[in-house]
Amino acid sequence: NFFEGVLLMELVTGANGEAAPRLNDLALTAERARAHHLTLIRQVVRMLCAGIVHGDLSEYNVLAGSDGLVIIDLPQAIDAAANNNACGMLVRDMDNLAAYFGRFAPELLTTDYGREIWSLYQSGKLHPDITLTGRIEYHNKPVNIAGVMRVVNTVLKKEAAWQRYKLEMRG
Repeated sequence: NFFEGVLLMELVTGANGEAAPRLNDLALTAERARAHHLTLIRQVVRMLCAGIVHGDLSEYNVLAGSDGLVIIDLPQAIDAAANNNACGMLVRDMDNLAAYFGRFAPELLTTDYGREIWSLYQSGKLHPDITLTGRIEYHNKPVNIAGVMRVVNTVLKKEAAWQRYKLEMRG
């Protein structure tokens, strides 16, 4: 809750009422690591559907509360649509999670959820219930350099014409 410059936070507790441990303080089985990884992927997708990228997500910014995992430390969260670095930050967040959980479930090390999620977000296909694979197909089609150069030359010609017009108008 936020009121006139004051942020009120709730204490996240463990099963016995103690302060919840950070994710990095836990020893996980491969099964639990995969389950926690999936939970956090779902939370990241929900955040991005709301237009938010955490920007510093790692095992140090997740608490293991009695009600489940809680993402914390959101002051650096960014508006995904308004920040040119949003894709890179999301990919880094997801790579951090894969690296951590991959210590317990090595198959997670080869996933690419960040780029998959961002691709779906960019195309308008991302929604909270989407099924993800952790894989993304890269298209390595050659660039049509001649086409790009035609566009560049057209823009240069229009700019030159505009500059000539402005000079003529000055007299």
